[in-house]
Amino acid sequence: MNDSHPAACQNCATPLQGAFCHVCGQSAHNPVRSFAHAVEEVFESFWHLDGRIFRSLRRLLSPGALARDYLAGHRAPYVAPMRMFVVLCVMAFFVGRVVDLGLDIELNVDDAADNKPLLSSDAAMRGASSIEEVRRIREQAIAGLEKAREETPTYLAPVLAGYDKGIADIRRAADRRIVELGGTPESAPEAKADAATAETPAAAAPAAPARREPKNWRERQALRMQQNLARVREDPGLYRAALMGAVPSALFVLVPLFALLLKLLYLGSGRSYLEHLVVALYSHAFLCLALMAQFGLVALANHYAQTPLGSTASVASSLLLAWMLVYLLLSQKRVYGEGWLATTLRFLVAGSVYIFVISIASGAVALWALANL
Repeated sequence: MNDSHPAACQNCATPLQGAFCHVCGQSAHNPVRSFAHAVEEVFESFWHLDGRIFRSLRRLLSPGALARDYLAGHRAPYVAPMRMFVVLCVMAFFVGRVVDLGLDIELNVDDAADNKPLLSSDAAMRGASSIEEVRRIREQAIAGLEKAREETPTYLAPVLAGYDKGIADIRRAADRRIVELGGTPESAPEAKADAATAETPAAAAPAAPARREPKNWRERQALRMQQNLARVREDPGLYRAALMGAVPSALFVLVPLFALLLKLLYLGSGRSYLEHLVVALYSHAFLCLALMAQFGLVALANHYAQTPLGSTASVASSLLLAWMLVYLLLSQKRVYGEGWLATTLRFLVAGSVYIFVISIASGAVALWALANL
């Protein structure tokens, strides 16, 4: 097979003057025509990219060094910030999905609908010193549940049943406390209704109300979340995997917001938004790298719990978490070059605002993951 170079570039037809086209950059080698060149191209690309990755990772471990070098114009030796962030983000949350973190999440929304009022009212009833006080606590708790029940769409039948169960439990708890105080238990309206129903012939029973279909996007998402709850109860790992899959998408929104926050905090620095975006991307790339290590340490600590190795992993995990915060502070100081007081103040403001944004995003991601299992 002829292995000589063609006279012109096969991509743009420009006459060749070497091993690469000086116009479009395509190699003169045709990997399709030569197996040796195909193998050479694979290993050349791998080692070239791999060398840049290792060089970038070493520089990334030094707070702010990689972002400062990139902004100073030293771009060729390193992986671009967006690519670095994407690679590490995908790897980190892939690790989070496959390792055993001991964090299987159980969602009990139906129980949560009634347990919180039940627990608080039950404690209040136990502390009540008179029958009238027990009645007042009972009526307040039931009123709250009934109001919540009225605001719940009818197609969320399991949630409605949870409210009914909570109301019945509150009435029983009130009756027990009334008996303890020397009174007579009061029959609940539900009991009377049940007795009347028992005496009524089955043929005369009212027909069940027709199921109302969701009318808009919000109601459709609520219905999907309710339907997915059964799957999560059977396999809690499904929800954890869905969360790990949804977080990277949220980060692609949070990183530009963090860059905007840096822009507002350093309005007088003369730096453009894109420069702040470089800082944000490399900072989050480090956080993804540290999070990947954190996942490994947590899994190690859970697997070898109550052993010296597990204890060491737990301590290392705590130290790594502290270093992540220190890293961000040192990175901000190195990149922007301000004194410790100004840097610390801006760091605290940025951290407080960003934590607030993350808390909102976390709630949205949790709901999105539940709706899209």
